[in-house]
Amino acid sequence: MLSNKQRKYLRALANGIKPMIQMGKEGNKETFIRQLDMMLDSHELVKVNVLETSPMSAHEAANYFVERLEANYVQDIGRKFVLYREAKEDPQIVLPK
Repeated sequence: MLSNKQRKYLRALANGIKPMIQMGKEGNKETFIRQLDMMLDSHELVKVNVLETSPMSAHEAANYFVERLEANYVQDIGRKFVLYREAKEDPQIVLPK
């Protein structure tokens, strides 16, 4: 669980990145989940763009993937959401205490 200070720090980092993946109507399929899982392993902080064809809103999708991927919710704004998960090997992002 992230503290407010850590979430604020990650939101600031996420502000400078573009969405790495788009979620459409097939967003909750296993292939998409595996792709997102691999992105979290390699990047730790991932921004996702939710297309209008998606059956879920950005907030619903973020909560769904937090549960499925054991990630941390950072934020959702409009049609985008951001997730964070510390890398198992060689973490790149150092969170404030």
